[in-house]
Amino acid sequence: MDFSLLPWQAPTFSSQQASTSRAPQPCSAFLCSQASQDKGTSLGIRYCLDRQKERGWGWRSVQRISAYQEMIAVLPCTVIAAILFRRYFLMALISCLLWNTFGFSTAVDSKPNILLFLADDLGIGDVGCYGNNTIRTPNIDRLAREGVKLTQHIAAAPLCTPSRAAFLTGRYPIRSGMASSNQYRALQWNAGSGGLPANETTFARILQQQGYTTGLIGKWHQGVNCESFNDHCHHPLNHGFDYFYGMPFTLISNCQENKPPEMDVALQDRLWLYSQIIALAVLTLAAGRLTGLVSIRWKIIACFTLASCLFFISWYSSYGFVQRWNCILMRNHDITEQPMRLERTASIMLKEAVSFIKRNRHGPFLLFVSFLHVHTPLFTTVKFLGKSHHGLYGDNIEEMDWMVGKILDLLDKEGLKNHTFTYFASDHGGHLEAQDGSAQMGGWNGIYKGGKGMGGWEGGIRVPGIFRWPGVLPAGIVINEPTSLMDIFPTVVHLAGGILPQDRVIDGRNLMPLLQGRTQKSEHKFLFHYCGSYLHAVRWHQKDSGAVWKAHYVTPVFHPAGAGACYGKRICPCFGEGVTHHDPPLLFDLSRDPSESQPLSADTEPLFDTVIERIGRAIEEHRMTLTAVPQQLSRYNIIWKPWLQPCCGTFPFCWCDKEGESTQSL
Repeated sequence: MDFSLLPWQAPTFSSQQASTSRAPQPCSAFLCSQASQDKGTSLGIRYCLDRQKERGWGWRSVQRISAYQEMIAVLPCTVIAAILFRRYFLMALISCLLWNTFGFSTAVDSKPNILLFLADDLGIGDVGCYGNNTIRTPNIDRLAREGVKLTQHIAAAPLCTPSRAAFLTGRYPIRSGMASSNQYRALQWNAGSGGLPANETTFARILQQQGYTTGLIGKWHQGVNCESFNDHCHHPLNHGFDYFYGMPFTLISNCQENKPPEMDVALQDRLWLYSQIIALAVLTLAAGRLTGLVSIRWKIIACFTLASCLFFISWYSSYGFVQRWNCILMRNHDITEQPMRLERTASIMLKEAVSFIKRNRHGPFLLFVSFLHVHTPLFTTVKFLGKSHHGLYGDNIEEMDWMVGKILDLLDKEGLKNHTFTYFASDHGGHLEAQDGSAQMGGWNGIYKGGKGMGGWEGGIRVPGIFRWPGVLPAGIVINEPTSLMDIFPTVVHLAGGILPQDRVIDGRNLMPLLQGRTQKSEHKFLFHYCGSYLHAVRWHQKDSGAVWKAHYVTPVFHPAGAGACYGKRICPCFGEGVTHHDPPLLFDLSRDPSESQPLSADTEPLFDTVIERIGRAIEEHRMTLTAVPQQLSRYNIIWKPWLQPCCGTFPFCWCDKEGESTQSL
């Protein structure tokens, strides 16, 4: 037993002091652990003394123990208790001070609820706490005021499908096959066969294994089926989510009537042209066969006829059936609206998020609220129309902020605020080329050059990043260190007590030490910025100097020149005539030039050659970690396949409305 006073520190008592002391009380719990509970004070010490003699202690040691026995015999139990209290109280106090010093909290010991907000196409300059003073975002600003705001939070890709794949898995999309080498860099159809592979591990899967109830409300855009219309191989429920309500695809302008189509117009034109050419060839061959001018088998003509019909069906489906086939809502595996009714979508999404939290308020739960806002067509409920100073786009942002506020208010009402780790971000930068006539329908990326679809420029990949967990994370803190959306994967896995997969590369890093202030530097040394499967730029965080170097090897050709975007096109391309290759690369120091306006050279930067050489080595090291995987966005995987089409009703005239009119505005 470990005593407060060791034997050789025991005080001596005179016989007079002993005679005036009160009679000793049995305190056997304080004695040597070898003394049984039924022994009194003297017996316990005598037992220990005898044991030490057996072990061969010297006479001086025995004398010290005897003296200690005498002290114990006259020391009142109340004094002993005071000594013990003083000792363990001090230990507890020191422990508390250490926990507070290193930023820990008792809440860390338990698994927090996890609430993730992800906006769609939101620019970093669209949010009040990032400098916008004309669009009102009080609830997102509240998160920043009560938590930690990141100012160098980077998406792994500048487009929806690959960025969200990286967010879910903590891995660059090129590792999972979700990076395209053609012009189709996002999934185009619900009835395509591409999507997030079943062998990829999402944070939802790991949290599900750790006892979390996991839910996804909103946009998925990671595929649905592989080989049949109901195999659901890419579906959220096959990737770790217990509950799903939302769009398996993404919101597009085709989802709203009387809006210009957002799907590939050039592809539609080609399909129409091919179907007409083949139809004309069939008619010519049939006429020649009937008149005897051409000797050809009817089977060949029948094959041409079939091909013409297929091209015509593909054209018709891409032109007239997009709304029915892509714009649908699902609850788990069941279609609830086909096509969806945009005027009530926001209310339904909010209702579903609220219901999920209420059902699982005893936790732990993971809720991923994947907003359809603020992607075109920017459909906004009447309550918010005309309320902002920035037209439909501003109205849509303010409606989304209101939805965030409703969910945060629910956490307060249910007493969950201090036990919920909350995160807000966007999947990539604002869409500069989104226009309707003279009206700007896309976001604003602040001081940063470029936007959605541009793999290297900051405007396409630098996004809001806000974390809140009262009592665990500090409030009102701003961190300007390179971080990534991929970091959410290891961070929430850590909070849930899970283990990262050991059979694959995880590119994200646990952010908790940085967010809590236990470290001042990001763990990311290099970040690689892809456009599809093409590496466009690399960021090097040189920690010993504080510099953040950015080397651009490929940049898009802006149209018109100097416009900062590819107006006249839906997005800027990643390869071909629409890009410029740089050798040597364009180099910027983002710590001094975050808007990337003044490229450095060997004449203006003494470290130019050293930096370029070091980044070049990092690229080679990175490429050695890549392995060949099936391309999920290949031309075959993205084309519409009728046998994969989710359909509520009779194909091809799919229609249902299981929500009815029961959903009211909240």
